[in-house]
Amino acid sequence: MAGYKGDDEYDYLFKLVLIGDSGVGKSNLLSRFTRNEFNLESKSTIGVEFATKTLTVDAKLIKAQIWDTAGQERKLTVIRAFYFHHFRILFWYRAITSAYYRGAVGALLVYDVTRHASFDNVARWLKELRDHTDPNIVVMLIGNKSDLRHLVAVSTEDGKSFAERESLYFMETSALEATNVDGAFTEVLTQIYRVVSKKAVEAGNNGSASAVPSKGQIINVKDDGSVLKRIGCCSN
Repeated sequence: MAGYKGDDEYDYLFKLVLIGDSGVGKSNLLSRFTRNEFNLESKSTIGVEFATKTLTVDAKLIKAQIWDTAGQERKLTVIRAFYFHHFRILFWYRAITSAYYRGAVGALLVYDVTRHASFDNVARWLKELRDHTDPNIVVMLIGNKSDLRHLVAVSTEDGKSFAERESLYFMETSALEATNVDGAFTEVLTQIYRVVSKKAVEAGNNGSASAVPSKGQIINVKDDGSVLKRIGCCSN
């Protein structure tokens, strides 16, 4: 069972990334989870930002370091369009993209349920994520802005179907109404911790104490595909 603690100490540090089109509500999901805040006038900013939150999973303090592109994806989309003609820009794009994803063990892939185009782009975002991380990274597909029921353009069934096909977790959320926001982040962190716990048990059974993560260690699930089994799960 998960509960929230202070942010001053922790047993494990997990890096998560928020990805998806600009304007889907990534920054508000982050602020709702970490500060319980929502800004109706939220605007995209340039750069990469991150926030942290600590919670308990099975009596262990887990600190989540959550990275948000904060509007940077708009610039990256332009760069992609011109990279054949601007090799230096391509090199810069690859460098900052690699830095953003480096060390991530979990991701929330967000689309806006009222904008079908943002859902159409989910496959591209997922490919980029998997190109820069281990394929066994824990990924939650998020259909955000579920409070705008009269404007829904992407059905829950379509979201579930994509998640099941790609072996992702799935939830629909509303950062405005705080619906499923804590649940989505907590589920991702819990699944990562379960990978770590199983690795520690297996290492102990094999007599390899060095494989057990030390306090405060950043965890990477790379090369541990046998441990992590992802499934599509439904929204509440």
